Amino acid sequence: MSVINDIDPALNEPNKPSRKKPMFPVQDGLRGYLKLHGREVKLPVSYRDLLHFTYSIPLMDKHGKDTYWQTVVYDMKEFEFIREGLVRMYAILKTEGDLTFTKHLDVSRIDYCSFGNSNPFRIRIVNKFNDNYDHYYIKIADASRIYGLELEHLLSPNRITYLTHLNTLVEEHIPGIPGDVFIEKHLNEPSTNKIRLAKEFVKFNERCFVRLLGDMRSYNFVIDITPDIEDFQYRIRAIDFDQQSYEGRKNLYLPQFFKENREMVELCTKLLNKDSVEQYQTEERTMMAFRVASTRFRLMELLNLMAKDKISTEEKLTQLKTELGEYFKSAAFFKCKSMGQLVKRQLKQTLQKNLALIQKNLGKFED
Repeated sequence: MSVINDIDPALNEPNKPSRKKPMFPVQDGLRGYLKLHGREVKLPVSYRDLLHFTYSIPLMDKHGKDTYWQTVVYDMKEFEFIREGLVRMYAILKTEGDLTFTKHLDVSRIDYCSFGNSNPFRIRIVNKFNDNYDHYYIKIADASRIYGLELEHLLSPNRITYLTHLNTLVEEHIPGIPGDVFIEKHLNEPSTNKIRLAKEFVKFNERCFVRLLGDMRSYNFVIDITPDIEDFQYRIRAIDFDQQSYEGRKNLYLPQFFKENREMVELCTKLLNKDSVEQYQTEERTMMAFRVASTRFRLMELLNLMAKDKISTEEKLTQLKTELGEYFKSAAFFKCKSMGQLVKRQLKQTLQKNLALIQKNLGKFED
């Protein structure tokens, strides 16, 4: 199946996710899963605590451009409680709660974003000894987002650190150059290896589609660059997971169909032929199949919970299973009664050949 080469008119049409996605509560089954796997822990500060700020100041970048974030300010008594809790939370996130080094740490800034679905707080932690800083995020615990984070952890080449406590979700910062910034400022630099970048976009496109992660417009992913022998390697990483199997349109799960990613698609069209695209897609599906095989018990536990959960609307479910069923010419999609079942069906549909080969080769090895 050639995906990147199928540039259809959808690129030129409004192809946007829902303006405001609702939050879905964490049900008992998912809560039990999170506790079992060390994700649900008692946290010293909640999302609700951070809402008690006194006022906010628009945060501008170094060029004076609005970042859509606001730096929030608390009264002194409130801030002392929050500051201590946020430093402890950083220790829980990074060192399993070892507070030995927290005396060197402080909260440099708290930013709030009212743009988008999750309305996150971004916490900047600074080392008072050398001024080095790090970030993490505090958000409302949304079930669909948690499923997205967990699927990223299990099925992508990236490990994800996040914690939950009741209605609060804490996520580590994912480093990299924001996709929109990279496209604007770095894509056409002489040092950019465009062929390797195009290859990675094909693989990223495939990862999103196989596990139904939507809304991967350029500002919802980052590009991680690693120096390699005589050149660079690229890894595109999703940073926003609240559109995990929520939307009804199939194309919203394929980054190639967003106008914000047009330059990346054109790069693939110009530099890769059909055989190369199919090779990279097969490579990515094979690696995903290996991850499915190695995490099969935990993944099946997650998918079974997801199948019983409500993380979208009936209208969107009907639309997506119809579009996927028609796309793959498979009646099995029409039988799905939840988005979780649809994700399970999609994994089987897209990875079954690769899983069969892995199982066959493992059988030969065991013999």
